[in-house]
Amino acid sequence: MNPQGERWTAEQVLALAPDATSRTAGGRLAAAGQWSGAGAHGQAVWGLCSGSGSKPYQTVVDLNGPGYRCSCPSRKFPCKHALGLLLLWASGEGGVPGGGEPPEWAEQWLGDRRERAEKLAASARDGGPGRGGGTGDGAGRGDKGESGGTADPEAARRRAERRAQRIAAGATELERRLADLLRDGLASADRAGYGAWDETAARMVDAQAPGLEARVRELAAIPSSGPGWPARLLEECALAHLLNQGFLHLDRLPEKLAATTRTRVGLTTPVAELLATGEPIRDRWLVLGRQDGTDGRLTTRRIWLRGERTHRMALLLSFSAPGQSPELALPTGLVLDADLTYYPAARPLRAAIGTRHEELPHASSSSALSAPEGCDVDTALAAYGAALGEDPWLDGWPVVLAHVVPVPGDGGWQLADERSGSALPVDPRCAGRTDLWQLMAISGGGPVTVFGECGHRGFSPLTAWDPIPVSLLDTAAQGGIR
Repeated sequence: MNPQGERWTAEQVLALAPDATSRTAGGRLAAAGQWSGAGAHGQAVWGLCSGSGSKPYQTVVDLNGPGYRCSCPSRKFPCKHALGLLLLWASGEGGVPGGGEPPEWAEQWLGDRRERAEKLAASARDGGPGRGGGTGDGAGRGDKGESGGTADPEAARRRAERRAQRIAAGATELERRLADLLRDGLASADRAGYGAWDETAARMVDAQAPGLEARVRELAAIPSSGPGWPARLLEECALAHLLNQGFLHLDRLPEKLAATTRTRVGLTTPVAELLATGEPIRDRWLVLGRQDGTDGRLTTRRIWLRGERTHRMALLLSFSAPGQSPELALPTGLVLDADLTYYPAARPLRAAIGTRHEELPHASSSSALSAPEGCDVDTALAAYGAALGEDPWLDGWPVVLAHVVPVPGDGGWQLADERSGSALPVDPRCAGRTDLWQLMAISGGGPVTVFGECGHRGFSPLTAWDPIPVSLLDTAAQGGIR
């Protein structure tokens, strides 16, 4: 799956998690203080994790496959200990040093696994039956066995079918919850409090549908979001209903819209599979902006790019355990000559980096343009509208606005287009951000080029150029406005 010695990214690790609960629990265990005797050599990672008992849990991962073994009683594959160990290993050599030899308990399992793989390979060469997938120890024992041994397409297909069935059950459960809410009246949501929604969100976790879980938690927060909440709640209920029905009737949807629906409920293509099967697009990609966010369980880094030749927007996502920085670090203004592969969708935006080619200068250098080409307010709204028509669950679409002036007002901030006289309201959720005043200082009352996301709530500014890029969310780290 990976070349010898190459550490995975946190996103690659988290993609292996069987559910959202496992991702959260694994993130909590991705700390060096939880582990002893940890090490990595070749395609093996191992360690001892302190638990509630007197003996630590013995955890070992074979990156070929991958395969896992842990002495904990969990029946999930991989368990939270394997995920935590891999996240710690992915963060660098500080927690899991490389170069050592595995302890006897790990080497015995790895040796047995290699022996089974060799027998299966020999059987295949000789035309034998090649039974099973090489999973070996079995999941039903007191000491949990391995999972995901040698590649078994049929086993993978069965796992995918079981997960799809669980998500369908979760979508059906959420449909009943929405029907009850509308039958009883929206006012009941304000009286019911968060408890009922929390129970529904837990059901979505059990259904392995993180996208539905996120929508449920959004619904739960709306009644306390201020004036006008019933209308917003009705809108979100409609979008949740649309997503449920879309997933329950995937076979009736066009292929690209079906791919978008799968992604929205939480079914994503693993990075390795995407890069192996997708069509790479090479371009000189300008890093337009970067934003980090956390939900208390994971830190998510969002990096936006735009192709110089294709003019296509792209979004890169990377993840890390709480308290750690995501591995992907591309500064705003960097020009990257690389292959990007987009995830399948009706309106592709998220992508993964493949091959990186020659190093290119930073966009603030004299050999590069100081600001990307931007559009006016009307064009930005049209771009968002077109994207929304293909992905109704879209919160915002990345755009670069040119020749706009930030204007504060009693009714909220606006970005006024000096050429057309149009104005785009700033998302009210940005009202408390000090970077709006920093944007005002950058502009000095004159027009600037601004990158951000255009959505139904308004525009969320992220980066401004005057004349070099200033990441509005990182100005403190950069030593102030430049």
